[in-house]
Amino acid sequence: MADRRPRRRSTGEADPPGTATRRAALRLLDAVLRRGDPLDVAMHAATQGLTGADRAFAVAIVSETLRWMVDLDALIDGATAQILPDDVKSRAVLRIALAQLLVLKSPGHAVVSTALPLVDGGPRRLVHAILSRAQQDEWQLPDRATLPLPTAERLAEQWSLPTVEAAEAAWSAPPPIDLSFTAEPGAEEWPDAVSLAPRHRRLPRGQAVEAMPGFKEGGWWVQDLAASLPARLLGAGEGRTVLDLCAAPGGKTMQLAAAGWNVVAVDSSAKRLERLHANMERTGLSADIVQGDIRSWAPDDQADAVLLDAPCSATGIFRRHPDVLHRIEPRQIAEMAALQTELLARASRWVKPGGTLVYATCSLEQAEGEDQISVFLERHDDWVIDPARTEELPAAIAPDENGFIRTLPDMLAADGGLDGFFVARLRAPSG
Repeated sequence: MADRRPRRRSTGEADPPGTATRRAALRLLDAVLRRGDPLDVAMHAATQGLTGADRAFAVAIVSETLRWMVDLDALIDGATAQILPDDVKSRAVLRIALAQLLVLKSPGHAVVSTALPLVDGGPRRLVHAILSRAQQDEWQLPDRATLPLPTAERLAEQWSLPTVEAAEAAWSAPPPIDLSFTAEPGAEEWPDAVSLAPRHRRLPRGQAVEAMPGFKEGGWWVQDLAASLPARLLGAGEGRTVLDLCAAPGGKTMQLAAAGWNVVAVDSSAKRLERLHANMERTGLSADIVQGDIRSWAPDDQADAVLLDAPCSATGIFRRHPDVLHRIEPRQIAEMAALQTELLARASRWVKPGGTLVYATCSLEQAEGEDQISVFLERHDDWVIDPARTEELPAAIAPDENGFIRTLPDMLAADGGLDGFFVARLRAPSG
């Protein structure tokens, strides 16, 4: 149990209320930027000892700091005679303090009073001066959060400058909440929701998921519309068997089970499988759940279909996970691409003759999407692309010229946007 007693400064004064929450935010930011830990993994250790509300606030501070960090750094650098090194504590303190002031709109006195104890013997006067100036001069952030330069360059090279601009707009605020349903809900059940596809509803951000109608009854689960596309390409199961590989936390497993598939859900992570079990229990759906690393695990029999939602850089889900664009570099993308090539070749052996393989990644990188299928088909020339059809997809999403699905940040922007995904459907040789 963490010590919740207020720290005492060298003057003998106790830290102001709320300082512990900011200390946790500082630890969390350090874990993401210095160690490269995913935000949702690091948050548990960094916020230990905080109450639920304080923990949520610490995570919100860091999330908004990461979204706006390029622009926050520009403000900091413009206010100092000498540029503060990236790794000094005073820059980190200024980042989280300015995120509170300019994004979360926290009271200025609370931001300043809780920031100064965090400097720990560093340039308190400098931090105080910059935060005072930020309030006196009414500093403002730009309309769109600026992407880290390496990410912007990759997206511009692979897609276009408008894609970069759309990504910046999408990154600037948390996305809406998408729900997938076991059955099509009545319009009167969700009067404030928008439906963009069958068995789908979209709601504004800010609602507590557990408090929404029907949560305990289990008729729906949270799942971005883009994440629902891979399972949609498999259609109705009619009692056939599908392997859902890298299945946890279970969104696609629930989709497939609700569509009448006999699902074998496989994942290597015991912790993530706990969430999958809980989701299946809440929704009343069933699947054969297996813990196994598909690099060594293999099924006893081939399946009618295989869905491989492959491990990836996750650059496509930056709206919900703003840390990825700071953590992911070309090295990680190359490592993930090599793993995907291995897993795709392995999964293809588990498809019955004439059966279907759906490959998906939540990545904006072509190396983890289009290039993977090109390599696979070069090495497996008896497999063919089974093109996605327009009628299988939400109205605003269309297959590309190859029959693949590629969602980008500019799609459905007026309706709340989409995560970045790549999806391909392949057909196994008949025998």
